[in-house]
Amino acid sequence: MNPLRTGRSLTAAAAAVVLSLTSAGFANAATGAPRDHGEDEITVGIKFDQPGIGLKTPDGTYTGFDVDVATYVAKQLGHDPSDIVWKEAKSADRETLLQRGDVDFIAASYSINDERAQKVDFAGPYLLAHQDVLIRADDDSIKQPSDLNDKKLCSVTGSTSAQNVKTRLAPDAQLQEYGGYSECLTGLENGVIDAVTTDDSILAGYASQSEFKDKFKLGGFKMSNENYGIGVQKGSDLKAKINTALEKMVADGSWDAAVRKNFGPAGYQNEPAPKIGVVVK
Repeated sequence: MNPLRTGRSLTAAAAAVVLSLTSAGFANAATGAPRDHGEDEITVGIKFDQPGIGLKTPDGTYTGFDVDVATYVAKQLGHDPSDIVWKEAKSADRETLLQRGDVDFIAASYSINDERAQKVDFAGPYLLAHQDVLIRADDDSIKQPSDLNDKKLCSVTGSTSAQNVKTRLAPDAQLQEYGGYSECLTGLENGVIDAVTTDDSILAGYASQSEFKDKFKLGGFKMSNENYGIGVQKGSDLKAKINTALEKMVADGSWDAAVRKNFGPAGYQNEPAPKIGVVVK
């Protein structure tokens, strides 16, 4: 046996293996399929900064309605809670996370609309929320959207919620943009702000925090319809499986229990569980 020839053969074989693995890696990236993970592991995108919806706590646990929904769905897909890898899904990143395959699905106060539906598929909806305002519990001066005229109305920088109010309902509202909703609530508590606006579910989540107990109330104005869906990759068979899981969650009472647990302290008057596949315009 020629040692030189044998060495060359081994080198060629090793190169072929590397090339094969590299090609496979590029093929996976090109298809956008979810990245490889453990046999039982599933990666789920949620918000990390929305109390009552999706929150990463200081001790590293995760709480909120979306977390409870995602955990239930994952269980129906064959995954225990310990199998879930939680990944932050900021609003601007959600479509990219799905298209790149960085997550298996996203439950992150993700409103279904036509523009997003061109890029990803949605299971659900699993919650019908509405744009609303949060005001101080003892404030009786704001009873309808037009009462926001000449009031200081807060939302986060870059949000369209406050602008929607000013454009459509209260043109003389004084818009105040803060870096986060927590800052808006501090301003509301201190009397610097008169009202905070975004989805009622998000507002209820913040108001349900123990430090804000009995300090705020929802206006109940229902200024828009926000159909929360679970995002998956375009064409994924997970959509049908997740819809089946959501239907079961409603049927066995787990959906109602999650609503009471996460939004109850704020007196959130939630809509009944939406019919799967029906988006309310």
